[in-house]
Amino acid sequence: MARKFSYVVLAVLGISMASGAAWWYQSRPQGANEIAAVSAGKPVSAAAAPRLAGVEVAQVQEQSLRDDAQAIGSLRAKQSVMLRPELVGRITALNFKDGGPVRKGQILVQFDDQLQQAEVQQMQAQLAIAQANFKRTQELVAANFMSKQTLDTSEANLQVAQAQLALSQARLTRMAVRAPFDGTAGIRLVNVGDYVKDGVDLVPLEDTRQMMVDYRLPERFGGKVKPGQSVELVLDALPGRSFKAVVEAVDSLLDANARSVGVRAVMPNMGQGSEKAGQPAKLDVVKSTKSAAEASVLRSGMFARVTTVFSVNDAALVVPEEAIVPQGNRQLVYKLVLPESGVTLPPDAKFVSQRQEVKLGVRRQGKVEIVEGLKVGDSVVVAGQQRLQKDGTPVRVVELGKPAVKASEAKSSASGAAPVLPAAAASVASR
Repeated sequence: MARKFSYVVLAVLGISMASGAAWWYQSRPQGANEIAAVSAGKPVSAAAAPRLAGVEVAQVQEQSLRDDAQAIGSLRAKQSVMLRPELVGRITALNFKDGGPVRKGQILVQFDDQLQQAEVQQMQAQLAIAQANFKRTQELVAANFMSKQTLDTSEANLQVAQAQLALSQARLTRMAVRAPFDGTAGIRLVNVGDYVKDGVDLVPLEDTRQMMVDYRLPERFGGKVKPGQSVELVLDALPGRSFKAVVEAVDSLLDANARSVGVRAVMPNMGQGSEKAGQPAKLDVVKSTKSAAEASVLRSGMFARVTTVFSVNDAALVVPEEAIVPQGNRQLVYKLVLPESGVTLPPDAKFVSQRQEVKLGVRRQGKVEIVEGLKVGDSVVVAGQQRLQKDGTPVRVVELGKPAVKASEAKSSASGAAPVLPAAAASVASR
């Protein structure tokens, strides 16, 4: 057992020593003699002078960058209601077709109202009697045959009869369920002859000429999203097409559980026309490159992928995310600059490194916006930053899979100008 343990210890020590030697060999500085040997394609001995730090670089580019946020939501009709009765009764007529258009004020469901009609007739007769009594009382009071108190009582009886008639008429009106707006009826949930109670679902009604999309954004976007901003939608039910909407309202309250804010956007229904109420809606005219069959009607409940656009910067400065080196609360990049006058560089070095603090903006698809600290054309290190220990370190520009750049390929003639990188190195920026 002791012998096996000693073998394990010796193996671990051997691996550690080999790893340390390999690390020292790879990270040791490279001298001018070894640089010349590598450029000439000659083998380099272990005793050669230290070599330069090889880095990959990219150039600061200017491109259009959009600040947006993605979310998921559901479509809803601009106006949608479930029709329910206010009184108990038996259905005698359904005056609509399932999925058909209806007009505002149209009677959709009619209940048995014979009792209510009889009550109205009774109240009308009582009102007529009260009016006649009031008229006779006025004549008698004018002739001083009756007191003024009797006239007041007769007038009160007349008002009671008028109120009872209005009450009976209101009950009669509630025996018919009318459409509150122009729209499209859904599938009925009752049939003629059903005896239903108050509050029972009868039929849904929607006005789909305008659609709403409700979605939620993280609370950090609460101060950025505002009414009137542009919204882009992609629907799983209609692949290959995108739709435009506008933010209509932002919820004043945050969801304490999800830490999110509710947003509602509005969009026109591309498949609905503006014909007269009660007539079947026709498809809008589409471009000549599309047939009318391609125009689809948006429906409530559709799943939507929503992109809220906060702002668009057509001249944003971007670099690869790999160029950013966080240090505490600061964000740094290693920029390549020309050496100061009087400084002699190895033959294979043209630039030196310089740390530059930057202010970051939007991140999109492996790119990050530089708000402050760099300008267009600056070259930054995207790989090999750990080899740059201090400012002014000579570097050689390399690209994985390709030989090192020779010193004679590109030299900057203007002192202080931005470094001009070879095409092979500059192409790293488009990875």
